Amino acid sequence: MLRILSRLSIAAVLLAGLNGSAAATPNCLKGQQPYALTDDVVHWTMTIVPGNECIQGLRWSYMQIEQVSISTAPKNGKAVIVGPGFRYFADPGFQGSDTFTVAVSGKNRKTPGNSILLIEVRARSKELQIVSTSLK
Repeated sequence: MLRILSRLSIAAVLLAGLNGSAAATPNCLKGQQPYALTDDVVHWTMTIVPGNECIQGLRWSYMQIEQVSISTAPKNGKAVIVGPGFRYFADPGFQGSDTFTVAVSGKNRKTPGNSILLIEVRARSKELQIVSTSLK
């Protein structure tokens, strides 16, 4: 009985944590070109409201990701690796643009390889976000 109660309390804590609000910007990366793990360099553009964050997975259905790392850190925010992806946190006072690079290694259809993702971050004003949300 004690074991069941402890599991239920752990589940309740986990669910409470999941219900917390996140300031993630939806669709901060749109139409990104797939990388191929063939020593290629791919350019992605992210648009984000200052003070918000963006979460991006890196796995395509035909790839096996073995390692992801931040090669060059951003200057106007923070990028961290989360599983086979990354999370970018924009500084609250961020304006203009920023860049960082992500290195990915793994297998593309069983062929091992590497890719570099050059990610350009552009600040979007909060006013633009409010207008675009109200138009939907």
